[in-house]
Amino acid sequence: MEDGRRGMVGLLLPSDFVGRPGRRAAAYDVAAASDVVMCCFRRGAFEQLIAETPSICKRLLEMTLDELDAAREWMLVLGRKTAREKIASFLATIARRDATLRKGDAVGEIVFDLPLTREAMADYLGLTLETVSRQMSALKRDGVIRLYGTRHVTVPDLGRLLEAAGDDSDGGLPG
Repeated sequence: MEDGRRGMVGLLLPSDFVGRPGRRAAAYDVAAASDVVMCCFRRGAFEQLIAETPSICKRLLEMTLDELDAAREWMLVLGRKTAREKIASFLATIARRDATLRKGDAVGEIVFDLPLTREAMADYLGLTLETVSRQMSALKRDGVIRLYGTRHVTVPDLGRLLEAAGDDSDGGLPG
């Protein structure tokens, strides 16, 4: 922003797609918060592949709709949740995504490395660095997470983390 504040409107994780077919440029910047390996496609060849391969077109649509769902959920997180709930929601998102990428279930203990520094988390969550640090310490003190160093996180019980996030562990489905 003009006054020097930063705002993040999205967080891309492994296997996410950057850019949009059919567009020459994006209206936003993309910056890596950690080391990345990026696979790049030539626009014309990729658009031709999409046109000729319905399964790829279908998968891109699914990914787009997943991203739309995530954006809607994130609007709720940013607009209505407390600082503790925001941080727990962020951690739950990373934990579930990491478990999915490892082809595992989000059952039992989940161990992952945070993709962002606490300062970047503060920018992403609309909080101060001090608030992020206090709330991470509180989640650790309460046994919701275990921290090793500044980025290595263990979630002993995803249900407890979802509870701290203000979410129910069954996704709102009737029992």
